[in-house]
Amino acid sequence: MLESGRSRPEVFVSNEQDDVPIEVERWQRFAVEVLDVIGVRGNGELSLLFVDETAMAALNHQYMGKQGPTDVLSFPIAEVAVESGRSPDSGGAGPDVGSPEESKLPYLLGDVVIAPAVASRQSQDHLGDRGHRGTLVDELALLIVHGILHIRGMDHEIEEEAVIMEAREDEILSQLRPTLSDDAAISEGS
Repeated sequence: MLESGRSRPEVFVSNEQDDVPIEVERWQRFAVEVLDVIGVRGNGELSLLFVDETAMAALNHQYMGKQGPTDVLSFPIAEVAVESGRSPDSGGAGPDVGSPEESKLPYLLGDVVIAPAVASRQSQDHLGDRGHRGTLVDELALLIVHGILHIRGMDHEIEEEAVIMEAREDEILSQLRPTLSDDAAISEGS
């Protein structure tokens, strides 16, 4: 539950693909719930983009140096802006700005980009894994949580980090899983 007087970050969602039906409003609400559960407060802004495989493959190649589409990519912004200053000049954050959570000005958390067609194909692979029902709903929820945790600085490059990140994903998904049971409100991508 949010403290009195504290604002929630906003999530902007764009569905830029038509391979898999996506109910934008439902996933927007889910992403806001994830941010709330992990304690993100203030005037933050997160973008959640659903793209086709061609766009995802281009992003994967450009930013990760890998060929082909992946399921999710995250592009954190806030830590760069807060820790190293403005881009591109790396100057200070500005006069009397303070931390992003304290500022009345919006701060950018970053972008989470998901390829629903890839998610749809791999959803059955996760059936029974960590409470996953093998549905597109569960897969998209997992990818949104995974992407947001990357935005907030978690990683899984080494085994110890992967264990911690997976445990946090499980914790968040088990807390929010009741909101996912309303499959009529979330597109399954028939």
